[in-house]
Amino acid sequence: MGSNYEFSSDYELLILLKAGDRLAYTEIYNRYKIVLHTHAYKWMRDREEAKDIIHELFAFLWDKRESIEFNTTLSGYLYISLRNRIFNRISKKKFESQYIDSLQEFINKGHCVTDHRVREKQLGELVEKEITALPNKMREVFELSRKSNLSHKQIAAQLDLSEQTVRKHIQHALRILKSKFGLILFSLFFTP
Repeated sequence: MGSNYEFSSDYELLILLKAGDRLAYTEIYNRYKIVLHTHAYKWMRDREEAKDIIHELFAFLWDKRESIEFNTTLSGYLYISLRNRIFNRISKKKFESQYIDSLQEFINKGHCVTDHRVREKQLGELVEKEITALPNKMREVFELSRKSNLSHKQIAAQLDLSEQTVRKHIQHALRILKSKFGLILFSLFFTP
């Protein structure tokens, strides 16, 4: 097929992607990123959030390339995956909004502490679930930073990574979590 992927069909690119071909992956990304971003922006009305969703989608595509079953065309798969991610994000925002409203009501009315603790526990479980969903190395770096309180230098030494790589993993994890939980909840849980 040669090295000029621009003229390859989606089907050919999928075969190469499943075999781990990074150039095929890059061609898929370049071919679909703008139209997917436009579609995500129509729903989210936030360019950064749309970018994050597209990044998550393509990171997932690469990470799971060998096991993904394509029951439709590549474009169909990407649109369905994007739509599902958007709907998940919207439902999480609705949950966050309800939680914040109930927390404010609790503060205003002084409901029993038990209700507050139950909601706090539920939110903590949701946060843990999102941390667990991070890519493996990013999650490992993030947990060493936030749960074990290790410095970037200590994490780099422990995982045999550069400090810059550790910093990038943490920054990206924080960006993902911030986009999923919104600024208010993010600052409650992740501000050092």
